[in-house]
Order: sequence, then C-alpha cells, then structure tokens
Amino acid sequence: MKSPTRTVIGVVAIAGVIAALSGCAAETDAPEVAAEQPAGKEETAPVDEPTDEPGPQATEERQEAEPEPESETEPEPDPETEPEPDPGPDMTRSQANAVQSAEDYLSFSAFSRTGLVEQLEFEQYSTADATFAVDRLDVDWTQQAARSADEYLSFSAFSRTGLVEQLEFEGFTNAQATAGTDAVGADWQQQAALSAEEYLSFTAFSRGGLIEQLEFEGFTRAQAEYGADRAGL
Repeated sequence: MKSPTRTVIGVVAIAGVIAALSGCAAETDAPEVAAEQPAGKEETAPVDEPTDEPGPQATEERQEAEPEPESETEPEPDPETEPEPDPGPDMTRSQANAVQSAEDYLSFSAFSRTGLVEQLEFEQYSTADATFAVDRLDVDWTQQAARSADEYLSFSAFSRTGLVEQLEFEGFTNAQATAGTDAVGADWQQQAALSAEEYLSFTAFSRGGLIEQLEFEGFTRAQAEYGADRAGL
C-alpha cells in the first residue's frame, strides 16, 4: 500500500515541471506576437526626404540658364560730339564758351579785334564775355590784317589805298591795315588792270571815264592808265 505523502509529492513535482515548461513556451512565443502587424495596416515603403542639394542634371540646366557675364568695355567717345571747354578756376562757363567760339572763328577766317568782339556779340554773348574772350587769346592782329587783305584780293581787285580803307572798315587800326596791306606784296598795276576788266564786264566806259573811276578807287594816275591800256582802251 503506497504512502499518501509520496503520492502528493509526486503530483506536486509533476505540476512544477508542467509550469516550467509552460513558462518557456510563453517566452519563446512573445517575440513572434510582438513582430506581428495589427490587422488592417499595410506596410509602406520608406519615403526619401527631399534634400536641398540639386542633382547633377539640375546643376547642368542651371549653368546653361545663367547668362555669361559680359565683359566690361569702356564706351567709345562720340567723335561728332565736342566736349565742353573747361572753364578753369579764373573764368565762368559763359566766358569759357566765348573763348571757344572766338578760337573757332579765327580757325577759318581773319578778324580784327573789334570785328571778333562784334561777331561774338552777334552770337548773343554779352559784351563783357565777348571782350573777355578776345582779350584772353594771344592774337597777332597785324598778322590777322595781312590774312584778311589776302582774302579780299583772292576774290576782288583793290588799290593799295582801297584795301587799307577796307581793312579799317573791318575794325583794324590804320597801322594794322597798312602793315597788312603791305605784307601781301600785291602788284598794284596788275590790280588796276583787273579792276578795269571788272568794270567793263558789267558796263561801258570811255578811256577817260575808266581812268577816273580807277583813280576814284584809289589807284594812282599811272596805275589807272596802265589798267585802261590793258583793257584795250
């Protein structure tokens, strides 16, 4: 007859073994349960977050789109446009312009001092600015008289006296006009002959009348008679 105590111990031992085995099975199954996804949720692929760095193709397109910087070149001055004269510290802008105008006039024609001042006044410069400009220039007025005398003789005949008077009319002094007339070295007999031809080209003269007209123009009697002779009278 078995002892009741031994039977109870055996049952307890068997129950302990079963409990131990159940604990091991629970630990083994726990990771599998945790790994399972809840029902109704689908797995989604990870999305790459955008970065600020452009790809190689975008970089190339940006380089093609950006215009190349133009090379800086200095603008060429307009040859037709003349810069305004620098007035300098001792003259006004109006005075500087008057000086420039006076130089321009003297570059293509002869003037007396008085004639140049009057020309600048005609151009609407004040008398003060015109006078300042003319006196500012270093001009040989006797040389200007000789230049003016040569210009007159290039298109018309003059006696010596008539040319001196014409230069005085242009504003030259008597000394300047006389010096300028003598400087051209004209042949006054030849001038009388040219003057006689000019008179006969538009009206008729007798020999005596032509000689008197040439004397009226300032030729000497000898020069006038030479001119009438050359004209065939």
